[in-house]
Amino acid sequence: MHSKKKVWIDTDLSVGMIRHRRPGYCDVDDGYAVLQLMKSDQIEITGISAVFGNTTIDNAFMLCEQMNRDFAGGKYGVFKGAGEAIQLANVQTNDAVEALAAALKKEKMHIMAIGPATNVGLLLLRYPELAGQILEVVLVAGRRKETDYFSIGNQGRRAQDLNFDLDNDAFRIMFEAKVPITLCPFEISSKVWITEEDLKNLDQLDPATQWLALESRPWIGQWIEQGATGFNPFDVLASHYLIAPDDIICEPRLASLEIHLDDTLLDNPRRQFKSYLLCRDFGQYPVKYCYDVVPDYHQRLLHTFQ
Repeated sequence: MHSKKKVWIDTDLSVGMIRHRRPGYCDVDDGYAVLQLMKSDQIEITGISAVFGNTTIDNAFMLCEQMNRDFAGGKYGVFKGAGEAIQLANVQTNDAVEALAAALKKEKMHIMAIGPATNVGLLLLRYPELAGQILEVVLVAGRRKETDYFSIGNQGRRAQDLNFDLDNDAFRIMFEAKVPITLCPFEISSKVWITEEDLKNLDQLDPATQWLALESRPWIGQWIEQGATGFNPFDVLASHYLIAPDDIICEPRLASLEIHLDDTLLDNPRRQFKSYLLCRDFGQYPVKYCYDVVPDYHQRLLHTFQ
């Protein structure tokens, strides 16, 4: 009998939330990733933890509880994690870190960390002996070079590499702990689109997909205003990789943490800089870098929600 892959979900769920830092609606793709794992018969979810990121920690935790209650019968443990980036001068634990530590002490597992990697970084600072229990951390972050822009639509808007940008130290901690890292960056998600027609199809399936379709409409509207024809479901590439890795095309790369001009600013006369997670054929830290999907991926993706 085929054994299920054990996966801990760490997420900044923000489906349907109003942005807390600027006008507009929050990302919905994390909801698709969580639901995809909930529906998969290839995956055993070992726990769900919330982290700050696209929304506040309180919103993310509320949505984790809501999805667990409404779409999984409340069968998973849900834990509240970090509300801000790691403060190296005053490292604090939280319920999510302690629950993840307890789970790892019992068995090895994969971690899908689709928000800032803060909870994983805190775990490794507090319990470095558990690094060997982590089979792999799958994250949505990184790029090949600093000029690989995260362009949204055709109106000139560039997005942040948000999960990395919100907590650089968490990534450094994971690299230095030598845990296996798989990156599903903008490069791969930019090749996948969810359209209005897809939302109509999701609206015909079940209450969970109907909820996602409903909450996705303000989000897709924002993308269409930027000149796009749909939206890229960033976090879904991480969940899909865990379910069906053969659908995702990856290669070994070497990652480096470097400082360059802030690429999100179109007018930046060499005054504002930021950290980058760059993945090339030279660097410090080995990673698996996912960069493309199989030709019939869109069909396979939608099938996982049926």
